[in-house]
Amino acid sequence: MSILKSTPVYKFIDGKFVKTSNISIISDESYSTNGEGVLLVKKVNTCNLLLNSQTTDNIVVKSLTKTIIRPDRGLIDEEYSELEINKGTAVHFQYMGGNWYILSSDGIKWN
Repeated sequence: MSILKSTPVYKFIDGKFVKTSNISIISDESYSTNGEGVLLVKKVNTCNLLLNSQTTDNIVVKSLTKTIIRPDRGLIDEEYSELEINKGTAVHFQYMGGNWYILSSDGIKWN
């Protein structure tokens, strides 16, 4: 289990500055987003990923393993409390108005 982060950057999210990185590679069974622009999930059987609206408002998740994505607030596309994606899937999320929205996805590998 590990987390590899790129060079630190500061972003203004939810009214405050957050120290984060543009890219993170994680291999943990559980992870909460922390302002990354891109998150790569790999080398774990299943990852439970929390979209944290306090630190993150826009993120691309690329999964090389099964990943269960849940929002900390609201729903995903005003409908789903969680989203399960499989190996090879990439999904772009945006937090707006109390919900997380899928802006784009390759769409062919979700459950």
